[in-house]
Amino acid sequence: MNTRNQEHGHGHAHGPAGHSHGVSADADRRWLGGALALIIAFMAAEVVVGVVAGSLALISDAAHMLTDAASIVLALVAMRLAARPARGGFTYGLKRAEILSAQANGLALLLLGAWLAYEAVRRLVSPPPVRGGLMLATALVGIVINVLAGWFISRANRTSLNVEGAYQHILNDLFAFIGTAIAALVVVLTGWARADAVATLVVVALMARAGYGLVRDSGRIFLEAAPAGLDPDAIGDELVAQRSVVEVHDLHVWTITSGEPALSAHVLVEPGGDCHAVRRNMQRLLSDAHGISHATLQVDHLGEDAEPGGLLQITAPPASPGEPGAHGADGRTSPADDTHGPVHRPGPHEH
Repeated sequence: MNTRNQEHGHGHAHGPAGHSHGVSADADRRWLGGALALIIAFMAAEVVVGVVAGSLALISDAAHMLTDAASIVLALVAMRLAARPARGGFTYGLKRAEILSAQANGLALLLLGAWLAYEAVRRLVSPPPVRGGLMLATALVGIVINVLAGWFISRANRTSLNVEGAYQHILNDLFAFIGTAIAALVVVLTGWARADAVATLVVVALMARAGYGLVRDSGRIFLEAAPAGLDPDAIGDELVAQRSVVEVHDLHVWTITSGEPALSAHVLVEPGGDCHAVRRNMQRLLSDAHGISHATLQVDHLGEDAEPGGLLQITAPPASPGEPGAHGADGRTSPADDTHGPVHRPGPHEH
């Protein structure tokens, strides 16, 4: 136990214990389960029809639907894991299972797209015969199935990157079936068999776009990057502008899982300042202005310790420009040796 923090009552203080994350997990699982049943039933039939019709576009659609089904299964498993309470070494529980699922969905789209692109180029060079009528009928049914499945998933909580990954799979499959239907119509009307391969390449482009987005967004979370739309430097400036605050350092902003941003920081308050009031005001600011309800703030009086970034750094002579501790025009310093990230201090006209 840190005696100094215990005596002053500053230490680490957390935001509200409860967090609300939209639609209930049970409702999400029901909608995802309905979409999964539709997709599996149609996918099995489409594989057979694609082989009979000799259509790579239909087979690629079926393969894409296989990744749709896998993405929904991953989403359902991840939801159950994320719902487990935190215990043992998993202090956040298994909430990031959802982000793992989203990243797996993105990688699956990219890898499958690469294989389909290779097959499509082969068919552009040497197109096999294609039964356009059968291909067209199957594609039209596929459009209906994907509209229904997409509607089911849209009813779930799409603020979850996990659910959004499954939704992107379905949405891309819908566009793929529309492209396949157009290609089939071209084959029926003109006999140009290469339209099948062209439609496949269009599908590949859509898959690459969606897959890259999922890998990028999930990668940002795993790398502990600040959530999109939240600028840590701007937040640091807002915090240090609060009454009685003389410095904010070790400021970190990250995402626990979809829709759960978190923040931690070390705050130094002028001697005699009300640390409890500063903490409450900061947590209210973070929650109201930035939607950060999970905030851990260590608030100490200036001079209570001699940690780097605290009293010694403030009283030390100014360093040369570009060296650790050098002041910038905005009153912010470059990182000190033992602090992580910029040190925020009030400007000359604040307080």
